[in-house]
Amino acid sequence: MSGRDRYGGDIFSGHSRAKRRAVPEVTAERDLVVEDAASGFCGAVVGFDRSYDGEFVKLEDRRGVVRLFALREAAFLLDGEPVTLVRPAAAAPAAPTRSASGSTRVEGLRARVARGSRIWVEGVHDAALVERVWGHDLRVEGVVVEHLEGLDNLAARLAEFGPGPGRRVGVLVDHLVTGTKEDRLTQGLGPYVLVTGHPYVDVWQAVKPAALGIPEWPQVPRGEDWKTGICTRLRWGSPQDGWRRVQAAVHSFRDLESPLIGAVERLIDFVTEPE
Repeated sequence: MSGRDRYGGDIFSGHSRAKRRAVPEVTAERDLVVEDAASGFCGAVVGFDRSYDGEFVKLEDRRGVVRLFALREAAFLLDGEPVTLVRPAAAAPAAPTRSASGSTRVEGLRARVARGSRIWVEGVHDAALVERVWGHDLRVEGVVVEHLEGLDNLAARLAEFGPGPGRRVGVLVDHLVTGTKEDRLTQGLGPYVLVTGHPYVDVWQAVKPAALGIPEWPQVPRGEDWKTGICTRLRWGSPQDGWRRVQAAVHSFRDLESPLIGAVERLIDFVTEPE
């Protein structure tokens, strides 16, 4: 017997078990053809499903039969070789290409330095709706929207502002109907002032009823506060509660009536028109 230690080193040397071969993962793209290793069902990937006990892939065979199979390790054969199917990663949502007003969205926008021209609206609700729909456009053009806190202040504000070349004023007016007080207050203001408006009692009414989930705007008798009357009839609570509903219902120009859309678009064109 030699002096070499017959039992030295690894006692399992020469008897090592075969290493388990790693099973590759394959993304289950639509129309990928695989075979279920257990049943032999062969089909193309047509979708996925999820339940309380896991995720499943839908396979459709050449006869149009669709079956569900659990996404388990090494459960499928691809070209005769075992694979583990994995669900494709969800695609990132596409960035919107249109602004809320329907114009082409400018990506990476940095607000332009404000122009000398302005758009004036009657109150904070008018300003908020204009910002909600046309805010992107106004920042692209460098147009500032300010509210008058009532049309009765228009003459004094114009005298203070001094409209002229490069300092135009566009005015958005509620209830601009021939023969009304609003109509009389907006006559003869000069070439550097443009007044547009809508026929509704309040800018709330320029929001489509369908956007708010109501069949129509209720009628409020003359002499009764309009917003309070609306909220009472619709059971919206206070006017502050009502305004939150109205503002939240507006996501784009599609939620507004066309007279308001046209009025705002004309003002933006007017104050951004080259001299």
